[in-house]
Amino acid sequence: MVYLEKLGLVSVIVVERDDWEKESEHERSAVVEETMRVVKALEAHGARARPILSPVVRLGPRPSPEEEEEAAVAAAGQDFQNARDAPTEAHALPSDLGALRSALRAGEIPVLPPLALDSFCRSVRVDSDDVLAALARGMSEAGALDFPANAEHSATSEEFDLTPLRLMIINREGGVPSYARSGLPHLMINLSSEVDHIHDTFLPQWNDTHPTALSNLRLAQTCLNYMPRSSSAVIVSHRSPRSLIANLITNKPAYSSSLPHALLSGPKSVTQHTPTLIRHGLPFRVIRDASEIDQDRMTALLEQSFGQKLEADAFYDRLNRSLDFAIVAGDYTGAAIVTKEQLRDSSHSPNQPPDGSPSTPFITYLDKFAVLPSHQGDGTVDFLWGALQDESYGLGLASALNPNVGGKHGRGVGRDLVWRSRANNPVNKWYYERSSGHLRLGQWVLFWCDAEERLARREQEKRMGGGLEVWKGRKRGVEGLSFVEEGDRGRLERWSKVIDEIKSSWKPRI
Repeated sequence: MVYLEKLGLVSVIVVERDDWEKESEHERSAVVEETMRVVKALEAHGARARPILSPVVRLGPRPSPEEEEEAAVAAAGQDFQNARDAPTEAHALPSDLGALRSALRAGEIPVLPPLALDSFCRSVRVDSDDVLAALARGMSEAGALDFPANAEHSATSEEFDLTPLRLMIINREGGVPSYARSGLPHLMINLSSEVDHIHDTFLPQWNDTHPTALSNLRLAQTCLNYMPRSSSAVIVSHRSPRSLIANLITNKPAYSSSLPHALLSGPKSVTQHTPTLIRHGLPFRVIRDASEIDQDRMTALLEQSFGQKLEADAFYDRLNRSLDFAIVAGDYTGAAIVTKEQLRDSSHSPNQPPDGSPSTPFITYLDKFAVLPSHQGDGTVDFLWGALQDESYGLGLASALNPNVGGKHGRGVGRDLVWRSRANNPVNKWYYERSSGHLRLGQWVLFWCDAEERLARREQEKRMGGGLEVWKGRKRGVEGLSFVEEGDRGRLERWSKVIDEIKSSWKPRI
């Protein structure tokens, strides 16, 4: 916290201990004592901290905007019966945040105990999750009042923007365990599409090893609902301060969730203390019929993403003939378009479905991968690539069990995914890190991702003393000469012949 303050990332701390006894005789004194202990620890390391021992959060029904002017009267003892009958809700009005604002303006870290003011004006201990959720909403509303979105703000304004940008949940057990990673943490969670799936795949034994995981996920979901879309939450072990600092500075996970599983399974990669980053995200759906694509929205997305004009008629005619599937993020915020390109020298029947084997009559070809510029950097790219992996080269693995509408939900056999990119495309470094190999073809670079189920079988054979050493000497993310494994040449020649015949989707530049 001290280091973050030096970087200009000011924290508001809410203290919690899981060994506090509810409604015990010395409950309040224990809460205050722990709050002061945190303040002294911060000051001992050079920070300026301020304990805010008076509650800034209220319990009871949140008043409507018309009722807020009468809140003081209600708090003074009016209409208590209605307050008791209404559902209890912790909330903080912008007018309640004066002490918080004062501390932040003075350059001090506010440290709050989990206390709230009930409808009888009594200070009572509540769960820290309730305080955090109330602060997330109250501070966001205060920020919107002080700094309206369309208003011009002076650089010399003395107002302190209370809008929260990050939520840090520091615990003992680390991030949220993932079924796909055999209990190791999720690297990044898409709140818009993954929460129910995480609950459904949460194993019973994790209630003992990660007792706060699901409650922390609910807290993050509640708080982020009030915070800006660019905001994020991180669930991290107290044993990982470096990971926490790195996340808060970059707003990125410790490792990209779209990297190959083989790169994330080494001894120096994902561990039980790796943090989980949580973002608003977007819903994803898989389209398998070209007629279901909204051509106007898809065209706008592709043209904004690539900065070129699409030959729309020819492009959609081609999709009508060869679409395998398209993955759409949100309201065409991003999309991955995959086609089936038939191998000319295949002896198989054209009607035989692709099965992921080297002799398949089709190439699973990534024709377009696009995200709106305004959403590049907010996690959409990684979420979209993860969905693409689940429907193609990752199919059949536990990690492909996703809730995406129209998806295969992990059922099927993985297929090699192939695509090409201009040799001078700045995105290629990102592709190098995620591909199994690449081949330079003049002005193009051919990339591919091998079906991971087949790679996993080969890796198991290698460990048992036979088979190919698939990962031996592999150096991902290295730009330069082609990187081709032993035995790949034959299929690459077949692939390149077909892909060379695919015409550009773009109008000539004038």
